Amino acid sequence: MPAEVRADVETLWNYHRLNHKLKPTDVGIGLGSHDIGVADYTAELYHRGLFPLIVFTGANAPTTIDRFPRGEAVHYRERALELGVPDEAIKVEPQARNTGENLLLTRDLLAAEGITPASITLISRPYQERRAYATCRKLWPEVDVTCTSQRITLDDYAASIGDIPRMINVMVGDTQRIRLYAENGYAIPQDIPADVQTAYDRLVSAGYSSHLIPEAA
Repeated sequence: MPAEVRADVETLWNYHRLNHKLKPTDVGIGLGSHDIGVADYTAELYHRGLFPLIVFTGANAPTTIDRFPRGEAVHYRERALELGVPDEAIKVEPQARNTGENLLLTRDLLAAEGITPASITLISRPYQERRAYATCRKLWPEVDVTCTSQRITLDDYAASIGDIPRMINVMVGDTQRIRLYAENGYAIPQDIPADVQTAYDRLVSAGYSSHLIPEAA
């Protein structure tokens, strides 16, 4: 990772991780992304008895189609099966193209099968936890939600992903969405400390802007 941006990246990394305490829930929901580690960690939590049922949700995005050409949720399911999760414990929602759709389409899929969870565990990439939480509290407020991701350091995560510029661009984009989605009614507001805003601004100025949503001047 470029030394001149590492401190700012770590500031965003720490901001997005919520460190919720794990507890048993009714369903584990693996949110699709470019990170296969989501499937690995979801399988680990299943084997630890944190939930009896998994839903993997996600179609494709420009940042994932090269890695998961059959769709994020489909590839996640295949990885979980390789890791010993039984097929009957996995459901796949293959249409969602953003976090809001991940949640709403998963809720609808479960409801169609007569499942109304009181509690869920959302498993995401490490720097999506806060946005996943804020979105869930807005769109699915009746469930008790725990957000989590792989317990891994920034440097180890960057090494596992391999494409560090992509990782930073997506992290910067997720930071923008914390504010933007709350303004547009898609998520509950989250406090953005001054050091986080400064780190975000510096990374945008350094050129890590490819995952930003265009905003009116």
